[in-house]
Amino acid sequence: MLLGYAETLAKTTGHIACITDKDTVIAVSGGSKKEFLEQDLSKELEQLLEDKEVYTSKENSELSIPITKNDNKEKLYHSQVVYPIISQGDVIGSVILLSKDNNTKMGETELKVVQSAAGFLSSQMDI
Repeated sequence: MLLGYAETLAKTTGHIACITDKDTVIAVSGGSKKEFLEQDLSKELEQLLEDKEVYTSKENSELSIPITKNDNKEKLYHSQVVYPIISQGDVIGSVILLSKDNNTKMGETELKVVQSAAGFLSSQMDI
C-alpha cells in the first residue's frame, strides 16, 4: 500500500516522494530507490519528527535537510517538504517531497498534498 501511495504522490506532483517510519525510509517513488529505500533517517530528520515539525525549504531560507544518514552535506535537494505522520498523538513517520531541479520551489500546493497524505496514512494506522 505504501509504495502505491508514494507512486501516486510522485506521479501527481512530479517530485520524488518518500514515506518513512521513525527510523528508515520505507517507500520511495520518482527517485533512486538505492539512495533512499531502507536507509536510516538522518539525525536532522529524526529531530524534526521528534519535534512534530512541518518543514519546507522555502520557509527555511531554501535550506534542505539531509533525509538519510548517508546523505553527504552537499545540497542534494533544491526544494523539499517534510510532514510528520501523527497517530494518536505520536509521530510514526513522515511524508516527504523532494526536488533536485534548481527551478522547483515547493509551495502551498505541495504542502497541502503532503498534509493530506500524512492525514490519510495516519488514519490507516489507527484502524
